[in-house]
Amino acid sequence: MDIRVLRYFLAVAQERTISRAATTLHLSQPTLSRQLSDLEAELGVRLFTRGSREITLTAAGRYLQERATTITRLVDKTAQNLQTTAPIIRGSLDIGAGESRGMQRLMALISRLQADYPGVTLHLHSGDAATVAAQLTAGTLDFGVIMGDSPLTHYHALQLPERDRWGILLPKTAPLAQQTTIRPQDLVGHPLIVSQQAATTDRFANWWRNVADQLTLSGTYNLIFNAQLLVEQGHCWALSFDHLVDVGPESRLTFRPLAPDLTEPITVIWSRQQTLSPVAQLFLHRLRANLGTPE
Repeated sequence: MDIRVLRYFLAVAQERTISRAATTLHLSQPTLSRQLSDLEAELGVRLFTRGSREITLTAAGRYLQERATTITRLVDKTAQNLQTTAPIIRGSLDIGAGESRGMQRLMALISRLQADYPGVTLHLHSGDAATVAAQLTAGTLDFGVIMGDSPLTHYHALQLPERDRWGILLPKTAPLAQQTTIRPQDLVGHPLIVSQQAATTDRFANWWRNVADQLTLSGTYNLIFNAQLLVEQGHCWALSFDHLVDVGPESRLTFRPLAPDLTEPITVIWSRQQTLSPVAQLFLHRLRANLGTPE
């Protein structure tokens, strides 16, 4: 597969018509149609279903769109990083992470790095530990930031000094908002929404084990901002990390930590198989210096 033709395919998948994609690509429609037909012939599958007004992707087309997006991103990133020549540092830094207070330290480091090297661009990718691990394996990330205890045999790792603390996000008008902490038995009778990652790993199984069969789990979330909107409606409360939602004077919500206390380590990981770009190496050098960790 030619990378140029993959870009043509992605343009058509986005525009949904040959004519609009041809205009975007500055190609004639017959040329673009022929390139797509040749690609389908090469792969031996139909990539598009051609309708009267627009075309849609087949199952094979959707798979190729996902893989082609990764491939072209890797090609662009590699080309950009290879153009870096010392002492000028430029290129992209891709970091995947969940929502965590530990990101404050990393963002402060990156802010200073970009001030020193304006040619450095940052791409943040939100996702849970499984998503971050998959993107590291695919080579589309330089670093991942994961919360919790996970097997790290396939990665280099640096643990941050901060820890994320679990608690309950609830309306300030709720009676439990008067308490300083929330115990498992306090949650009986109140619908709860939890993070998808925590639900998958049964993170709270030991914490609430004595009342587990009395609790109501009404859903899961990946991004706390969207869960926050549900909590504001008064339908449920959210199990969340601290410092992720504004609970200041103007907010209708508040946060109360769990008791017994429940916290998670925050770890920066990167692949053992992937060679770091000059930008990624510089970031890692500064992170080690910030943490007081030897090279």
